[in-house]
Amino acid sequence: MKNSLNILAAMIALTFFACNSSTEPASVSGSSATSETSQAGQSGVKDEVSNANVVQVAVGSKDHTTLVTAVKAAELVDALSNAGPFTVFAPTNAAFDKLPAGTVEDLLKPENKEKLSNILEYHVFVGVIKAENVQDGQTLNQVNLDNVKLTLKDGKVMVNDKATIVASVPASNGIVHVIDEVLLPPAK
Repeated sequence: MKNSLNILAAMIALTFFACNSSTEPASVSGSSATSETSQAGQSGVKDEVSNANVVQVAVGSKDHTTLVTAVKAAELVDALSNAGPFTVFAPTNAAFDKLPAGTVEDLLKPENKEKLSNILEYHVFVGVIKAENVQDGQTLNQVNLDNVKLTLKDGKVMVNDKATIVASVPASNGIVHVIDEVLLPPAK
């Protein structure tokens, strides 16, 4: 009897080890974890069903290639791909072209990442402000903690009495207001 129990225990142990020894990595729900997906942030999530987020709206616009390049250089893609909601004032390529020659190229240098981030964060408000709901003189505290002022002029929304909202595009995590000037934070 004792011999039978030992044989039974050995068979159970062999079965257990045979079932649990695999050369393939474990997977969850049919997908295996890779270093690529484990290091990707919110921007790495593939979703072909939902509406575009604010970053995807900019990426899909031929008029915002400079802005997209800057957002990537400042490593803000993941932050702006999160749930938000965000109001993004998105300068066009033509708006960046109005800056003094060499400004954009200088800001894109790795050593100027902090300065570039500050400028880009000055274009983002946490919350959704639709153009039709703007009140004249409204102040918004931007992500970089500086304020912008919204005013109504000739039926148009102005940001800091300089940039005009020329179009608005809703996104899954907020709204993108296309503007015709780059907003520069106040000097400190």
